[in-house]
Amino acid sequence: MFKTLERRIAALLLILLLLVQLAGFMVIQNAISRNGRAVIADELVVGERVFRRLLKQNADMLTQGAQLLAKDYGFLSAIASGDDETITSALTNHGGRIGASFTVMVNADRGFRVDSSHALSDPARRRILQLVDAAERDGSAVGTGIIENGPFQIVVVPVKAPVVVGWVVMAFPMDQRLAADMLALSSLETSFLVGSAGGAWTASATTLAPNAIATLTSALDGRSTLRRATIDISIADDQYAGLLGELAIGDAQTAVVVLQRSVDAAIAPYRALQMTLLILTAAGIAIAAFIGIVTARRITEPLRELTSTARRFGAGDYDGPIPTGGGEEIAELSRAFGVMRSGIAKREAEIHKLAYWDSLTDLPNRAHFARKLRQAIEGAGSCHILMMDLDRFKNVNDVLGQSFGDALLRSVAQRLVTDSGADPANIARLGGDEFAILLVDVTLEDAQQVALRILKLLEVPIVLDDQAVDLGAGIGIAGYPQHGGDPESLLSRAEVAMHVAKRSGNQAVVYDAATDESSQQSLSLLGELRRAVDRNELKLYVQPKLSLLTGEVTGLEALVRWVHPQRGMIFPDQFIAFSEKTGFIRVITLWMLDRAAALCSALAAEGMYPKLSVNISARDLMDQDLAAKFSEIMFRHKVSAASFCLEITESAIMDDPVRAQNTLESLHALGAELSIDDFGTGYSSLAYLKQLPVDELKIDKSFVMNMEHDANDAKIVRSTVDLGRNLGLRVVAEGIESDKAWELLAQMGCHSGQGYLMSRPIPANEFSAWTRRWTVGNTARRQAGSDAGAGHAMAIEVGEDA
Repeated sequence: MFKTLERRIAALLLILLLLVQLAGFMVIQNAISRNGRAVIADELVVGERVFRRLLKQNADMLTQGAQLLAKDYGFLSAIASGDDETITSALTNHGGRIGASFTVMVNADRGFRVDSSHALSDPARRRILQLVDAAERDGSAVGTGIIENGPFQIVVVPVKAPVVVGWVVMAFPMDQRLAADMLALSSLETSFLVGSAGGAWTASATTLAPNAIATLTSALDGRSTLRRATIDISIADDQYAGLLGELAIGDAQTAVVVLQRSVDAAIAPYRALQMTLLILTAAGIAIAAFIGIVTARRITEPLRELTSTARRFGAGDYDGPIPTGGGEEIAELSRAFGVMRSGIAKREAEIHKLAYWDSLTDLPNRAHFARKLRQAIEGAGSCHILMMDLDRFKNVNDVLGQSFGDALLRSVAQRLVTDSGADPANIARLGGDEFAILLVDVTLEDAQQVALRILKLLEVPIVLDDQAVDLGAGIGIAGYPQHGGDPESLLSRAEVAMHVAKRSGNQAVVYDAATDESSQQSLSLLGELRRAVDRNELKLYVQPKLSLLTGEVTGLEALVRWVHPQRGMIFPDQFIAFSEKTGFIRVITLWMLDRAAALCSALAAEGMYPKLSVNISARDLMDQDLAAKFSEIMFRHKVSAASFCLEITESAIMDDPVRAQNTLESLHALGAELSIDDFGTGYSSLAYLKQLPVDELKIDKSFVMNMEHDANDAKIVRSTVDLGRNLGLRVVAEGIESDKAWELLAQMGCHSGQGYLMSRPIPANEFSAWTRRWTVGNTARRQAGSDAGAGHAMAIEVGEDA
């Protein structure tokens, strides 16, 4: 409805008028409401004064009546003679003449003489006695009280003969008559209500309609005591403003008066003014609508002509005339259209170049390449893309500078365009040092040949500013339709293959779905690993370490296994590497130390004291609080740190030798032994080995498993054993899988070993049973060895001496 400017202008005028009228209407409405409520508030205040004056008049009348009775000679004679019947008759008759509901005679000893037709409750008697005390002090007393579940006005005057011999008490009810008098005097609805201790209210008298009484009492329910307050009550679609005043408070009841005034009745005279305002508003809207439509048409007619011109420009027609009529502003706009027309074509070309071309290499960018790839997919039977990432380019940028890196990228782009054999229009720079090539209607073998040609091109050093740079690349290959059906999928999978090529060292790799799924599975496992500790999915396994001389169990290596609820057993090589990268390995290490300490405590209770070996990662060594955490775990499980041997790899130490040495020294100071794991496979540094508080060397299984058949491996193992023994270190061999390997290691002087020959990793809770089986088998084995002759025994003995 409001798409055109003409309609918007007309609507704007109407909306402005409506807003002004609405604002005025709201101001008047609020003023009416405020004035009405202000008038009602004044009426309620005046009504309260009238009510108090009416009560005072009644009190004066009662007081005079009571005083007449108190001075009556016959009444005094009856009191003097103790004639109770005459006293009661006088009280009843005199009270009836002045309109009192009941009269009471209170003796000097505070005894009550009451008309037999009335029964005073204990709270009523206590209230009367309070007023008697006030009358004794002040000469007379006037007050309110609750008698027979209703509010009463009570007066007390003394009876003197000539001294005070008693008090006359008269009560005037606050009933329907009093409420009607208030309505007649003040035009205010008047209600007397009595509330119980539980907060439930009942009306003793009211001028409201019967159906409004329940609404009034429910508005006060829940209140046990009330002081003077204003209240708002809705009764039968009518809003009442009220003033509440407290009349009397008993032990378990409260009496109040509520004066009310109808808000609608108070503001009724202003309704005619509101109706007049609405009529004026409607007339103003009609006039404004007419003026707005006429004005809008005069303004928008030239704009329609310019709109038609803009459409021609949008369609590429820049030759038509530009309208100039419609005033100075329209003429200025027309001149602006002329300037725009002359510059659009130039800017379109520049925008197209910026959007689809790489400014550094003048090759198509990722967006342009994706468009070409989509066109190739839609129009060709098959196509392949090569995605290439340069090797060592970051080092070039860091060492030789960004300007040199930019020049190098331009040289690579030029070499691809001129010598790759691919269509230059299908070569793109995707960003950074990544390039892509689109090959249309070629086979996978052809794509691989192009990739090999590119790799050979990059083997030739690029010389810039007398600086020769050797570059390699990792190339990923993905094809349509076998690897994906849309540009996004093909680009993503070519990138996966490219990263595989760079990691594996294979310079050109074709996308393999299994590789991609493995990556996704690893990421999924990493997310689930964070919950595995809390869900108790990690399990502690152990692999025994045995003395190669005696075959006795000397220690255990603690290992972690993950029993996934859906995937089953997951081995450490599937999640430890990711844990290292993310830092979650620290959580796993603390879990391992805690479980190993618990196992150590349990084995000690069985009389077994093997030393437990636990792996510590590079991330753990960077934690300067590791020693404190380890100590807390030992204290909690009541085990000694000397029961542990903490294993670290050489590479973990070399990442940050200073911090690693500080952490290791703190752990060693607690009493834990330290072991260099996988010795010989890392970046061995004898200087650090000499400085570190190391107690043990573990020879990597890659040397032990083939030492029977490979003389070089045997020499490496022997050299490592000699090195460890010469440094005073205990030497442990991993990967023992045959008796021959055991014998060779024992001859070399290796202290202990572990491997599948003795036991695969087993659940920690099965170690005790395994120990018993091994002890029996080892005894038999040693006996068999002794029976076989002294030669074998001598071989082991010589090895130990070495």
